[in-house]
Amino acid sequence: MVPIIVSSVLALAICLERAWALRTSRVAPPELLPEVWNWIRSKQLNAERLRELKAGSPLGEILAAGLLNSRHGREIMKESIEESASVVIHHMERYLSLLGTLAMISPLLGLLGTVLGIIEAFMAVTGGGMADPSLLANGISKALVTTAGGIFVAIPAMIMHRYFVRHITSVAVDMEQQAIKLVDIVHGDREVDFQEINP
Repeated sequence: MVPIIVSSVLALAICLERAWALRTSRVAPPELLPEVWNWIRSKQLNAERLRELKAGSPLGEILAAGLLNSRHGREIMKESIEESASVVIHHMERYLSLLGTLAMISPLLGLLGTVLGIIEAFMAVTGGGMADPSLLANGISKALVTTAGGIFVAIPAMIMHRYFVRHITSVAVDMEQQAIKLVDIVHGDREVDFQEINP
């Protein structure tokens, strides 16, 4: 049970940390692009603002990468945005592989505990004779507790792993749309609905 308890504590810690770190208001603030557009329109976009933008949020980091390379043309700007986005998404997925691993190994740890417990119960019965069959039943029931514990840890861990993967995908799509709007704003190759981004 000790490895299962450790797995449950780790899984809970990862879920709480990722839930806090992946808040939409922190990752992709909805007011960020309109604010950047106002900086561009009023010619207030400078190195200090870019540093603030980059440090403020993952979306800000992507937009800052694009703005830093905007003078080199539309394609270079898009490439720099894509490169920055891949790094940002990689950071957003931190600890998720560990959470998925914990969800997979917890039932196996429980099964291992059950097998070892049953072996121990049979050895006890073999050593002491079959005078008391309840001894075997008691040993098996105790052994099955580890399987139940492993499944109890695995189910919520798997649910949260799937949720975080889906959430990251959804946020990544939103950030991609915001970045495309920024490219359109800066280069003006296509019309942008400024009502959407102007607060």
